[in-house]
Formats: sequence, C-alpha cells, structure tokens
Amino acid sequence: SQQSQVTVTEFILSGLTNRPELQVPLFGVFLLIYGITLVGNGGMILLITIDPRLHIPMYFFLRNLSFCDLCFSSIISPKMLMNFLSKRKSISYTDCAVQMYLSIVFTDVGCLLLAVMAYDRYVAICNPLLYTVTMSRKLCKQLVAGVYAVALVDSMIHTCFTFQLSFSRSHIINHFFCDIPPLLALSCSDTRINEIVMIAFTGCVTVISFVTVLLSYVYIISTVLQIRSAEGRRKAFSTCTFHLTAVVLFYGIQLFMYLRPISSYSMDTDKVASVFYTLVIPMSNPLIYSLRNTEVKDALWRVMNKLLTNF
Repeated sequence: SQQSQVTVTEFILSGLTNRPELQVPLFGVFLLIYGITLVGNGGMILLITIDPRLHIPMYFFLRNLSFCDLCFSSIISPKMLMNFLSKRKSISYTDCAVQMYLSIVFTDVGCLLLAVMAYDRYVAICNPLLYTVTMSRKLCKQLVAGVYAVALVDSMIHTCFTFQLSFSRSHIINHFFCDIPPLLALSCSDTRINEIVMIAFTGCVTVISFVTVLLSYVYIISTVLQIRSAEGRRKAFSTCTFHLTAVVLFYGIQLFMYLRPISSYSMDTDKVASVFYTLVIPMSNPLIYSLRNTEVKDALWRVMNKLLTNF
C-alpha cells in the first residue's frame, strides 16, 4: 500500500471534452470569458477604491466580492486554458492540492459574502436611521474577516480529508480542475467518511448563507410592501435587484450540483455546472452590479470625465 501511494506524483486533467476539434474554439471562448472577468472585476475594485462616494458598506462588500471572483477565476482559468492547447494535461500532486484548497476557499467566500450583503441590504431598508451606526466600518471589516476565517478552515478540512486518500488505481481526473467529487471517484480508499464530510460542511456553509439571505429578503419584502408610494417601493427595491440576481444565479447552480441523488450524478453534467460557477458567475457579477446600478454608472462617468479632461 505504501508503495502504491508513492506512485502518484501527478494527475492528468481530462478537461471539458476530449474532442480535438473543439480544443481551439473552446480556448477562444474561455480566454474571452477570463479576459472579461479580469477587466470587469479589476475595474470594479479600482472604481470603488478611487470614488469616495462609493465608500459605503454595500460597495465595501462588493469590492471584496470582486476580489473573490478575480481570485477564483484565476485559480481555475489559466491552467484550463493551457490544457486546451497542450498534449499532456498534467498537474502535479501538490498543485492539485493547492488548486483545490484555494478554489474551496473562494467558493465559500463568495457564498458567505452574498449572505453578508443580504444582511447589509436588510439593515439599510428595515433600519435606515440606524444604518450608519449598525454597519460601522469596524463591523464591516469584522464580517469580511469572519467570512475568510470560516472559508480557510472549511477548505483545510476538505483538502486534508481528500489528500490523505490513496490514488493508486488511476491518476486521470475526469474534470477540468481539482475538485472533491472527481478525486473521490478516483481514489481506491473507502470514501464514505469523505462524502459525509463534504455534504456536512458544504451543506453547513451553503445552508447558513442561504437562510441568512432568505430571512433578510423576507424582512426586506415585508418592509418594502409597507411603503405607501410606488416610487418609494421601487427605489427601495432597486438597491436589491442586482444582489438578488447574483443570489439566484449562485444558489441555483449550487443546489443543482449538490442536491441531486447520487444515482443521477454524472461528471459531464457536473462539468457544465462547474463552468457556470467557476467561470461564468465571476464574469457576470460585475456586469450585473454595474448594469443595474446607477451609482456605479455615475462613478464610471466621473472617472472617465476626469481622465478625458486630464488628457
């Protein structure tokens, strides 16, 4: 057994598809997605940092979400893009563990940040007079630090549990990055404990976030419905629409991925779902937040005008 455990020093990532004629077109598509993700999230971070009018809790959290999306996409995309064009799609044992660790960290951070942002919207709409006192700069920083602390610990548990398994049977990972389910499928050890750990911890993070979002919106909606004027209702709810869009996208895919019976579990369906949450959501978040949001658009115009007048 000791001998067989030593043999795996690297894994082969099978990628999205093994059809050679699709490799270059897919490379083009995902390079474009990654480019938009970098520009969109990088631009968002820059804009929120330099515009003093956006120095409020909502945008503090949004800047953190953009940072999270930027990191998440950068953990997955470069290796995936390289593999579209390379003959040998290998990843070392260590790189695989690091990629898995970081991808779980930023999945958790994204998930928990959506909950924190829902709480922020709840305070803003349900207790507007106490908003600046409640959502103090100190609390905002503590919430983000808490999110990272939970994510780092959760990911460490998953990664340690996964990489103490032995992989002697095969070293071909049926996926485009190192994720828990394909690695469990690959191992020749008993993975029942791992499956329990995966469902328990992933479930815990997702359920806590989801319940926070749900409760926040129950209160928000009941408060908004009590507003007399239609204009007031529209205005109150317009600050939530972009957050709600991102929430529906994120949790919709999460529920699809983790709440299916094992019998209907197929790696190919899973790969498609993974493309959405690892690559499409990080690209779409800045678009959702900037297109639906007049404050972000105004800030962008102010920066553009400043640049143009300086030229």
